[in-house]
Amino acid sequence: MRWHRVWRQPVSVSVMTIIFFLLLFYGDNKYYTPPPYGKSGVICLTEADLERKNPVFLIDGWLLTDARVTDKPTYIGEFSNLQRGDVTVSPHGKARYQLTLRYDGSDRVVSVDFPQLYSEYTVLLDGKQLIWGTGSGRVTFLLTEGDHILTVETSSKLGYYSGMYFPAALGTDETLFEVNSVRGFAYASAFLIPLALAVFTLFLWRTGGSLARWFGVLCCSYALYVARYFVFLLSYFVSLPIVSYWFLIQSLAMYGLCFGVVRLTALASGAVRDSAWRWARVLLLVLPVVLTVLSLLIPVLPWAVFVHGRLTDFYYVVTFCAAVFFSARSVTAKSWESRYTLTGCIVFGVGLLANLFFSNRFEPIRFFWQFEWCGLLLVLLFGAMMVARSRRILKENDLLTNHLEEQVKQRTKEVTQLLNERKAFFSDMAHDLKAPVFATQSFIEAIRRSGVGVDTELQNYLNQAEAKQWEMARRLQGLSTINALDRIDGERVRVSVREMLSEIYATHCGEAEVGSVYLIVKQPEKDGFLMAQPEKLHILFENLIYNALKATPRNGSITVSAWTGDCKIRVTVEDTGCGIPKEELPLVFRRFYVGAKNRETGTGLGLYIVHGIVTELGGTIDVYSSVGTGTKFVMEFPVSEG
Repeated sequence: MRWHRVWRQPVSVSVMTIIFFLLLFYGDNKYYTPPPYGKSGVICLTEADLERKNPVFLIDGWLLTDARVTDKPTYIGEFSNLQRGDVTVSPHGKARYQLTLRYDGSDRVVSVDFPQLYSEYTVLLDGKQLIWGTGSGRVTFLLTEGDHILTVETSSKLGYYSGMYFPAALGTDETLFEVNSVRGFAYASAFLIPLALAVFTLFLWRTGGSLARWFGVLCCSYALYVARYFVFLLSYFVSLPIVSYWFLIQSLAMYGLCFGVVRLTALASGAVRDSAWRWARVLLLVLPVVLTVLSLLIPVLPWAVFVHGRLTDFYYVVTFCAAVFFSARSVTAKSWESRYTLTGCIVFGVGLLANLFFSNRFEPIRFFWQFEWCGLLLVLLFGAMMVARSRRILKENDLLTNHLEEQVKQRTKEVTQLLNERKAFFSDMAHDLKAPVFATQSFIEAIRRSGVGVDTELQNYLNQAEAKQWEMARRLQGLSTINALDRIDGERVRVSVREMLSEIYATHCGEAEVGSVYLIVKQPEKDGFLMAQPEKLHILFENLIYNALKATPRNGSITVSAWTGDCKIRVTVEDTGCGIPKEELPLVFRRFYVGAKNRETGTGLGLYIVHGIVTELGGTIDVYSSVGTGTKFVMEFPVSEG
């Protein structure tokens, strides 16, 4: 990533942000509206003033009376509390703001909105009480020609705001409705968008890790911060005790927002385990605790409100410096998130400067404060980073999946080719070895028949050679059987259990009669179906019944039965033969294993093949036997749902 590409986007965003804040200052600022302006306790109004697009903001000309002054001219927003710069006096107490409305025009019904009064208040018009409460308020009255005295009495006991800090708006109901509707839509969007993004991060917590979780913290903190609008909006209609303490909740939300910004930049730079992050974390956690304690001590320590204000500014500066530091680390580390973190730092810095520079000189008419715009831009910016990160992860996963699929296809092709070569090799080897093996047997028999020079020692050698030759012939027969089984590669079809048992009886009843063995087939109560290759099923039961016929004496029985359920099919082959010793039972399904009673005739592949076919069909097979009473093989297969 080249340096000019990294810095191009942040610089562009910073320029646009500065231009945007300047446009806000001149286009959406209560302090930058046209006359009329109040002066010396009087504001002169005409009918034309009430018909314009924006309300008349009652900023200038108020007369303030409190414990220290009487009818002191002031403008709303000049001071955030009644301390008015003197840290030795209490910032709280009672105050009265009075303004004379001098109206020249026809009678009009007008309303006055009083936003965010962090004090208990009472509004009077010409000495008559119109409304009282805590939070925000609205009064509606008939404005007639002449002078009308508007009075606001406040009483506060806690917090770092007191008195009337935000200018009231006077206008017709239509004008105020239009302004409040735009503001309500703006704040609803600013509240819901971060919450939606926070919900989005819930699905990324496992894959996104800490980055996703802290982005969720950032979104929730901002949503809580802008919830101030709705809390004060409700206070127009009902009394909410929480309004008096909302300054504290709003501060905690801002601390969470700042911490989230720094944490995200630190995560993006990979510096969360460095000592720099540990120091930054201590500062960003300790300062909010100190600020919160100072907020609670303001009623008893007058100077605490001044220290709180300066320390809050210091906290913002620390946040900005930490974010810039970690963003620079992300650039040096060539992190792809660096352009987002750098842009976020610049937006935060511009918002911080705007907040300091426009202090007591800016209040929005329809939209947000500078810090609220700053927070929203940060949420959207880091949201874009999370989306880009998710897309990048998905793209990498797709590439990895495609690569794995190609590898699997390649390996499958190689394994299939290897298996085919193995089959061909074993087939050719079995075919080529048959001739010398059987020729050797013929030579041994010829030597025995001639009897020439055959003494006891030579006879022992011949017996050993014959045993080895028989073992070789048995192994070759097994290879031929396995190759024949591998060549059955047709598709599986649905096989009826009843038809399968009938075919088993028809195929093997003749062999059983010759051996004087009763072959009994018990059909299931209801038919069932399994997916299989009929040729392999024939080999499976041929091996089981062939073994049973060898083990069962005359007048014995072989019983083949089946049971079908909703999920599985159970087939049992049981004989009354000699049985299998207990120590041999775990070995009977091994390849080339021959029991002690079958050493002369067995190949050791019959039950091995049976086990392989059952497993291939997705089933299981178990054997139960005891010497002298017989053997039972129990097989279970999945039911075909087709």
